[in-house]
Amino acid sequence: MLEKHGLKLIALELLFTPLAVFNLYVALIIAFAVVVTIFFFRDPYREIGSGVVSPADGKIDYMSDRRIEIFMNVFDCHVNRAPVDGIVKKVVYTRGSKFPAFIRREDVEKNEIYIENDDGVFKVVQIAGFFARRIFCYVKEGDVVKKGDKIGIIAFGSRVVLEVPEGYKFVKKIGDRVKAGETIAVKMRED
Repeated sequence: MLEKHGLKLIALELLFTPLAVFNLYVALIIAFAVVVTIFFFRDPYREIGSGVVSPADGKIDYMSDRRIEIFMNVFDCHVNRAPVDGIVKKVVYTRGSKFPAFIRREDVEKNEIYIENDDGVFKVVQIAGFFARRIFCYVKEGDVVKKGDKIGIIAFGSRVVLEVPEGYKFVKKIGDRVKAGETIAVKMRED
């Protein structure tokens, strides 16, 4: 399956196919662009895990008690998913600079999605990197989301942050690769 913004980009690329009739190199460039677009905007089926699930594909490169950061390279699927069931309480978009996504900074372009349920507020932050020129958010304040629902996409290399409320522990560690929909945190038992 392809993400809807990818379909639009492929349609735009295909508008140039008449030029391919006159030049083999143009045909190869157009074909390459379409293949890259299909690969980048792929939207594979995911089996959704238990507990709190990863909002993104990628590699965990930062972790604290309640915060985890996932770096998505250009080869990762960039569709972002809701980590839990809940209500979208707030969506905050902030313009900012575009540095390479592997560099952690505060002054970057980002979109913060706050999802609330009985356990508290879960915050997902979509961060645009140097090559990521657009953040597409599919949810708005008041929306009800199910764990694993698609909540957005970041185009071309980026970072996603997940902050969980008190009472959860991460079951993954720095350096682990994760997929959107895979379990990354569980609620601690109250003894």
